[in-house]
Amino acid sequence: MTGGLDVLTHPALSGAAHGFCGRRGGVSEGLHAGLNVSYSEDDPAHTAENRRRAGDAVLPGALLLKCYQIHSPDVVTVNAPWEDADRPKADALVTDQPGLLLGVLTADCAPVLFLDAAAGVIGAAHAGWKGAIGGVTDRTVEAMEALGANRARIAAVVGPCIAQTSYEVDAGFEARFCAENAANERFFKAGRAGHAWFDLEGYVAARLAGFGVGTVAMLGEDTYAQDQRFYSFRRATHAGEAGYGRQISLIGLG
Repeated sequence: MTGGLDVLTHPALSGAAHGFCGRRGGVSEGLHAGLNVSYSEDDPAHTAENRRRAGDAVLPGALLLKCYQIHSPDVVTVNAPWEDADRPKADALVTDQPGLLLGVLTADCAPVLFLDAAAGVIGAAHAGWKGAIGGVTDRTVEAMEALGANRARIAAVVGPCIAQTSYEVDAGFEARFCAENAANERFFKAGRAGHAWFDLEGYVAARLAGFGVGTVAMLGEDTYAQDQRFYSFRRATHAGEAGYGRQISLIGLG
């Protein structure tokens, strides 16, 4: 816990300020109780305070930058800050600029934080299934390399996301992944008729490793199964709730 916040870190990213924030320690109430960082359904004052707390817990004084996430493979290289209202539509950010805190919002999708400590280059990606199969992590690595990173030196950590035991999909979903690569069959376990259980975390990690990323790690935290610790879109949907919150994952160079 950092200042009352649940902030997960990983030693592979120790060369940068970083944290995968959960829902504890925020000011939001009701369905969004905790550290909700999305303005979509919450009191804007609560969201703003939660974002401030998250940023201060990871890299105090840094400017938090996010993109308008669209479940794409698109990556933005950050050379200068922008106003939140002007944030670009994309699903990953990379930079070599100190004092900037890159953030991605998730609520079951996989957040991935990247670091090449030797080059001083960082990245953050939002990898839902659409972005993952579309290559958002591949494109993030390439954008980092354009700034001087080397994929063999990059460390990438997959943060809290929905686990295979919680992620039931239909046969069409499975067929799409297996058509992209027959080896993807290993990320599915048979379920009830016409359905399977998908390992999003494992798929993202394997894709990173297959793309030559030198160090790949997974936190192994299931957002769906831990209602007091993480927000989950699927859990909220199954419960028939009117809304859901989002957590934030952050990385920055001091």
